[in-house]
Amino acid sequence: MHRIRPSRIAYRLGIDIARVEGWVSGEQDGDQFQRLVRASKKKKYQAQMKRADRFRGQRAYEMRLAAQNDLRKDQWAL
Repeated sequence: MHRIRPSRIAYRLGIDIARVEGWVSGEQDGDQFQRLVRASKKKKYQAQMKRADRFRGQRAYEMRLAAQNDLRKDQWAL
């Protein structure tokens, strides 16, 4: 699985790296961070399913299966 480094997140958002590391480690705003991560994963899953709706047959099935596998894999990454 690809993981974005906290330094990259801090750079992209323009915030202090210590704050991002605190979020990732759960020391700072842990509950809120987890809610945001879950919401992001749900949004990504829904976008993948919507993209799969544009196709029919085997291609659509494979895209839905990939979305479900990504969601299951990400659930264990928290």
